[in-house]
Amino acid sequence: MEITGKILKKIFVDSGLINQKKFSLAKKIAKERKESLTNVILDQRLISDEELGQLIADYLGFPFVNLRKIEINREILTILPEIVAKKQEIIIFDRNQKGIKVAFRQPENLEIREFIERKTGDKVIPYYATKRDIQESLKYYRKEIKTEFEEIIKKSLEELKKTHKRPTDEPLPIIKAMDLILHYGYDNKASDIHIEPYKNETVLRYRIDGVLHDVLTLPKILHDFLVSRIKILSKLRIDIHDAAQDGHFSFQVPSEKVDVRVSVVPIEEGEKVVLRLLSERARRFELKDLGLELNELKIIRKNIKKPWGMILVSGPTGCGKTTTLYAILKILNVREVNICTIEDPIEYDIEGISQIQANPKTGLNFSKGLRAIIRQDPDIIMVGEIRDEETAALAVNSAMTGHQVLSTFHATDSSTTLPRLLDMKIEPFLLSTSLILVIAQRLVRKICPKCIESYEISFARLSQFLGKDLAVKFPRTKENKIRLFRGKGCPLCQKTGYLGRTGIFEALEIKDPIKKLIMEKANASQIRAKTQRLGMRTMVEDGLNKVERGITALEEVLRAAQE
Repeated sequence: MEITGKILKKIFVDSGLINQKKFSLAKKIAKERKESLTNVILDQRLISDEELGQLIADYLGFPFVNLRKIEINREILTILPEIVAKKQEIIIFDRNQKGIKVAFRQPENLEIREFIERKTGDKVIPYYATKRDIQESLKYYRKEIKTEFEEIIKKSLEELKKTHKRPTDEPLPIIKAMDLILHYGYDNKASDIHIEPYKNETVLRYRIDGVLHDVLTLPKILHDFLVSRIKILSKLRIDIHDAAQDGHFSFQVPSEKVDVRVSVVPIEEGEKVVLRLLSERARRFELKDLGLELNELKIIRKNIKKPWGMILVSGPTGCGKTTTLYAILKILNVREVNICTIEDPIEYDIEGISQIQANPKTGLNFSKGLRAIIRQDPDIIMVGEIRDEETAALAVNSAMTGHQVLSTFHATDSSTTLPRLLDMKIEPFLLSTSLILVIAQRLVRKICPKCIESYEISFARLSQFLGKDLAVKFPRTKENKIRLFRGKGCPLCQKTGYLGRTGIFEALEIKDPIKKLIMEKANASQIRAKTQRLGMRTMVEDGLNKVERGITALEEVLRAAQE
């Protein structure tokens, strides 16, 4: 049975789960985008993917399975050919004495159920799974990247032997190799792919959940072919090898198009390439999904409603500052306001926002871009980063003259941000008047839900790590021990014990006592002491709260706190 809009209305609206206004809007968006209504409902965060699946499964009268929480054995999976699984949108995920457990998008499909039963001789136990879940699980059909590359290289060398040519005389099947590199990165949710040349080999590394992993060592002969292929895809000069080049291209996966940002730089052993993967699924973020607790969410939502003033997100490189700004922009992005940004680079296109790409080659830096934006009658301005005194002064003046200004800033925490801005020669009275909120953040890896386990640590030991003031906040057993959590490591999380990332935050409102300290040019320690007396929760405290709830591990918070 096809799940029509009428059925979805009955499931969600008639039950009161989604109101009629939001459902009608989602239906309108689905029609405009020519997308499925269920996808739009998920994108609009009206309901989670798991809740959607459970409700549809209940309506159809079949059990629901969340495939993301299941480790699928490849041998069981391949009972059904990949081409059939893709076409029919089904996944075999388990087998026992009772029969074969199969996840269907349309579990009432008797024809395919009978086909599997005839093929295997086992009874089919049908489950309902969401379309996204099934598409995501199709990746289990892929072999390990090492195995696939070995097959490609072996086949290529055999062909070269037949023709009696040297390897450099004939290109290897580099298109297939490049596709494999990209799809492996996408399937494993890598943010970056590094192709690094060494004297006798090339190393392929993937950044997953913020950590670089050595995945594969390739013969050096492949390196130049891979670099040339990337340059062709991103329309770069293939005859230039001694200068840095930047470009971009995109590739298609079953559910979306993935944008790739390319950086090629010459190093001693050859050209090193870094590919940044920017997928559509990474854009489906909301402020509430970033890891913000209710108190910090309330503070941010209150301050972004103000018609003017400056909001800064601070932290080191790669801590998710721009993602937080985009999540705020998604809330502010309505037809009644004019939003302009100057970015380097533009991470994601947002419909309805005028986004300018900074270009140092033409002299379009943040300060000049900001000057141009001000003449565009903006209500809200987003500056990718405040890097210099001129940009800082312009941002402050813009906030003072009735604009809402959002930007990022490199600082250790929210308290350090204020004296650092004063060091950029901003007058204290201007800063205290224009700045309304500073959000500081870090990213920590989340414990894998599949292999999470608890363990106990003594209060004395925890106090050595955190100090007694923080350790005393954890509940203790009669034996004066504290229960914590960690990931044991499993195939789902690549044996790391972690799967995905979340943020730890602190939100500093610029209230009168803080304004007074700014006017007095107080240092970071004085500001930090005052904010804590005012009740602000620090990033470390936020992280430890997530440790206690089993979201992340103690080691992750300690690592993030040292950045």
